[in-house]
Amino acid sequence: MRKIGEIEDLSGLVRDVLGPGCRVVAVDRLRGGSKKGVYRVRVDGSPLTSVIVYSWAEEENFWPGWNEADVRDPFAPASGLAPFLTAQRSLDSLGVRAPRVLLSDGSRQRYPADVAVVEDISVGTLEELFESDPARAAAALDDLAAMTDVMHRHLAPKYGRMDLLEQGGTATGVSCEQLVLGRALHDLEEASGRDRRIAAADGHLRDRLHDLAVRVSPRAEYGLIHGELGPDHVLVDADGHAVLIDIEGLMHFDIEWEHVFLRLRFGKHYPALSRPGLDPQRLNLYMLAMRLSLVAGPLRLLDGDFPDRASMHGIAEHNLKEALALLP
Repeated sequence: MRKIGEIEDLSGLVRDVLGPGCRVVAVDRLRGGSKKGVYRVRVDGSPLTSVIVYSWAEEENFWPGWNEADVRDPFAPASGLAPFLTAQRSLDSLGVRAPRVLLSDGSRQRYPADVAVVEDISVGTLEELFESDPARAAAALDDLAAMTDVMHRHLAPKYGRMDLLEQGGTATGVSCEQLVLGRALHDLEEASGRDRRIAAADGHLRDRLHDLAVRVSPRAEYGLIHGELGPDHVLVDADGHAVLIDIEGLMHFDIEWEHVFLRLRFGKHYPALSRPGLDPQRLNLYMLAMRLSLVAGPLRLLDGDFPDRASMHGIAEHNLKEALALLP
């Protein structure tokens, strides 16, 4: 297991935000992050009792080869202070709630990595509330549905990550559906090299992907999507409002890609987020592509030293079976 950054270093950073009178009393590394370190820092001597620190140190990112990613590729691993700040500004301009930024620093003078200190929305995730407080979760889910409506209706003539588009850049590929097809074929190749069951069905899955892709009609406008919007990436604040986290991958893209992910991650709760008018041909292609991504991605992550290995194995196994079930 790799050594994560020394937590004592966070004390000075937090005092820069909350004032010299505050004292750090505890630091907890929060579970789940695979691209950045997420720390809850508890303090006294300040009106705020805790803050969250994001650290984009290289040793906090468990994805192999992430630092070689091309920002023009919408599916490249999104990580870093710059895409985070761009996404936060973009969401804030639309009135979509994300944690408030208290300090951001890419100078590496305060701390030996790019960092951001943000407000601590410590009530819990929507995923947790589904189990512990269904009534509160239902209200937050309605709030989330209103937020995704705002995002998905915010159209742009080009697709791509927000940090790229803000700089006037152009994403790779000729269309969203062709990008998804290319990524799915690559995921299929990787998964086939790691699992004999996928390898045995490789030809059938490849033919199915091409067959679904040719049925998709061209499109010229793209909504704003989170990209990985599961209930674990939605916090609920003290007022019951939904708050989006892990926002670095925010991009303009086909909203069907988001809806496929929402359907998979929200399960029985998805009807509150479902909307009419989605393209069924895109949904069919994107569902198979998403399943293959959720096989190849976890298996790829397990090539490294990601600590929660059992959960990654479980994700890969479940989606492998679901991908094979989509074959005619």
